[in-house]
Amino acid sequence: STGSMNFVRDSHTASVLSNGTVLVAGGIGSTYLNSAELYDPSTGTWTSTGSMNFGRYGHTASVLANGKVLVAGGIGSGYLNSSELYDPATGTWEN
Repeated sequence: STGSMNFVRDSHTASVLSNGTVLVAGGIGSTYLNSAELYDPSTGTWTSTGSMNFGRYGHTASVLANGKVLVAGGIGSGYLNSSELYDPATGTWEN
């Protein structure tokens, strides 16, 4: 069983992290979302993690060689050229 995400979201990204969990970030629900959550396939559970600095949907996400996740672009308060890095070790985002 996969359980349910904590937030309704569309046009988000999902990235498999080196530890096997899946980072789901951003998207659009009732508003542009900056929230992120982690799915653990071994338990089928979802947990909230740090929020991005900007709400965005239609963005890209790439897992880097160092294990961090680069999120770039998308749409929020207009078209975005900003990017953010997620650090799985701390559960935080930085610009």
